[in-house]
Amino acid sequence: MTFSNVGRELAPAEGGDSSVRLLHKLEVQEGPTGDGIAKGPHVGLVLDVETTGLDVERDAIIELAMRRFRYDDQGVITHIDRAYEWTEDPGKPIPPEIAMLTGLRDEDVAGQIIDDEAAVRLLRSATIVIAHHSRFDRRWVERRLEGAQGLAWACTMEQVDWRSRGFDGRSLGFLLCQAGWFHDGHRAGADVDAVIQLLRHPFEDGRTALADLLERSARPSWVVRAVGADFSVKDLLRSRGYRWDPARKTWWTEVTDDERGREEFWLAANGYSTSARALGPTFEEISATTRFL
Repeated sequence: MTFSNVGRELAPAEGGDSSVRLLHKLEVQEGPTGDGIAKGPHVGLVLDVETTGLDVERDAIIELAMRRFRYDDQGVITHIDRAYEWTEDPGKPIPPEIAMLTGLRDEDVAGQIIDDEAAVRLLRSATIVIAHHSRFDRRWVERRLEGAQGLAWACTMEQVDWRSRGFDGRSLGFLLCQAGWFHDGHRAGADVDAVIQLLRHPFEDGRTALADLLERSARPSWVVRAVGADFSVKDLLRSRGYRWDPARKTWWTEVTDDERGREEFWLAANGYSTSARALGPTFEEISATTRFL
């Protein structure tokens, strides 16, 4: 079975043992990929950030990596740009658990700073900005870089139906291994290359993961907020995929245009007590430029 369109196949074990799977170390090269029939007219950009913690207001970015690529109308990546990586001094010690996870030490980032002008120029040159956890990365990038707001974003974790394509889980390293590769994870540049490789992955019907991602990201969708939902149904909402928004103090989820009517009926039947139904859910239409905020 072919697991990548970079000229390698999932290697059989020595002696043809089908019970053993061999993985290739991922090395994404700059230049033409050999796929597609011409230089793709569209520009995508994959990015990843490493931070000192999870609180966007109190923590800081310590590493930012980006890499652009060109793709055609079929979602085939035809050319890959050079890698761009910056480290940045957070102005305080890197927590031990973050240092252990990323391998970045205080001395690695001391006195370093992101090139804001270059980073924003790269971001604004792209048709679409992609991360594996855009709900995380977008907030950090827009907070750190003036001029990075209002771009179109997509997310390989949320907007590719990996399970229906025969994959298990959604973590980046696990998906990559299932595609026949391994990488040195938890550094921004390595994770960017891993996402690019996944985007290139051809499924059994010939479509790439990028094609699936672009199709889904282009569809309008709705953020549903269960405003005033009865407290007793919180577990029911969670099991349906709703998340708690502490800022708005409400449960929310995202549904496609086709799913909106069904969600309204479900909330009316399950989300509200008789006394609270007058409040009702709110629906906010979102697109690639307003998603993951």
